[in-house]
Amino acid sequence: MNGPIIRVFAVTLVLFGLLAFFTLRWTVLDRNSLEDNPQNKRALLAQQKIKRGSIYAGNGVLLARSLRRRDDTYSRTYPLDGLFAQAVGYSYLNPGTAGLERFYNGQLTGRTQGIENTLRKLQGKREQGNTLRTALEPDAQQVAIDQLAGRAGAVVALEPRTGRVQVMTSIPDYNPNTLRSAKATSALNQAPGAPLLNRTTAGLYPPGSTFKAVTAIAALDSGRFQPDSVLSGKNGIPISGVPLNNAGSEDYGEIDMTTALTQSVNTWWAQVGEKLGKRTMQRYMERLGFGRKVPVDLPANERLASGDYCTSGGRREIVKVTNDCVDIGRTAIGQDKLLATPLQMAMVASAVANRGVLMHPLIGTRTIDPEGRTALDIQPRTYSRVMSSSSAAELTAMMTRVVQEGTGTAAALEGIDVAGKTGTAERNVEQNITQPWFIGFAPADNPKVAVAVTIEKTVGGFGGTDAAPIAKAVMEALLQ
Repeated sequence: MNGPIIRVFAVTLVLFGLLAFFTLRWTVLDRNSLEDNPQNKRALLAQQKIKRGSIYAGNGVLLARSLRRRDDTYSRTYPLDGLFAQAVGYSYLNPGTAGLERFYNGQLTGRTQGIENTLRKLQGKREQGNTLRTALEPDAQQVAIDQLAGRAGAVVALEPRTGRVQVMTSIPDYNPNTLRSAKATSALNQAPGAPLLNRTTAGLYPPGSTFKAVTAIAALDSGRFQPDSVLSGKNGIPISGVPLNNAGSEDYGEIDMTTALTQSVNTWWAQVGEKLGKRTMQRYMERLGFGRKVPVDLPANERLASGDYCTSGGRREIVKVTNDCVDIGRTAIGQDKLLATPLQMAMVASAVANRGVLMHPLIGTRTIDPEGRTALDIQPRTYSRVMSSSSAAELTAMMTRVVQEGTGTAAALEGIDVAGKTGTAERNVEQNITQPWFIGFAPADNPKVAVAVTIEKTVGGFGGTDAAPIAKAVMEALLQ
């Protein structure tokens, strides 16, 4: 066999191998992702003939179910309308799937049942999906919606020891029952306020002074600072060569860390950020999940990563804190180029509440097959050990002072100690547009709930006066 023939044979062999590889990839390895793709109408058409599994809240309230139509197909309906719109999502031929409906599509359509579904067909029974149980709490969710009172914003509540998501509120919301036509979907896509956006997981906002809790974690756990460590709280201290002001340009003398957190003194915490350095801050932010898409059971395109976003070549992208574009002093107080999702900030509070251990946030708890057996047990799992339990205890005591006598007194509950941190991010200084925040947990000595609240825009509002009362109401509802 001469050289040219050998080369032709080799090229043919390589091409055949590539064809076999990509055929295997598309038909086997990537089969599930193709079927779950909302643009894949063929798969969605086939799923219309399957009785999709129902979705339930933590208290057993029905959130989604399938109804049989005259043409022997099924249509999805949502009994509570828009109460959990962004979390539960929707499942229609048009616009496709979103939220839990998409993430757990394989379970809800019974695709994971395998032999069981084949046996059902042989027995003349219809294909049926698995039921999904969640940790979502409708009563507390309604409280959060009522408290936001139509203002664009988000509320998240987690169970610190398990990571279970109990409240996931994003306003504006929408009614998924209306998404039954291309016209209705188009109208919602063009509606003001982006109602389809899940602000809890894909809304990126400057976290303001709530981020001082992250800086405090790094300061305490690194051993560089203690609750009684003293620095100047003077107004106008140069940070990265530019004077930084405290809220209201208030001047403080030499104060300790506990006082600095209680009164949320910007210059004090900016100095801490500079003294800790970028590498230390980067390490603790990574432990908390910054820099990666928030790890909750929702589709990847509905989740964004929190962190420092810098612009390069006209494009904004997330960078490490060690990047030259980052002002570490201002990042340490939740300003500069730092952006965070409300769920990420709820994770910060949850890590402190859970004695330094951060759990994966999870909405689903289990799926149940048509015979009543557990098909998928969604067990709590650890995301990371963020800090030592002693560091968490020290920070808990400091955050409790914030609510007892500092900027967060509006979050106080009667007879229950609350630990928290307020934040007020500046959105437009000239027009006095601010974004109030509050993160916290309760009871402080035995945490059952961790929360994050933010209101996108207020005129002259503050975390302590606007966001803290919302957190109080939600925590109260969940602790009853």
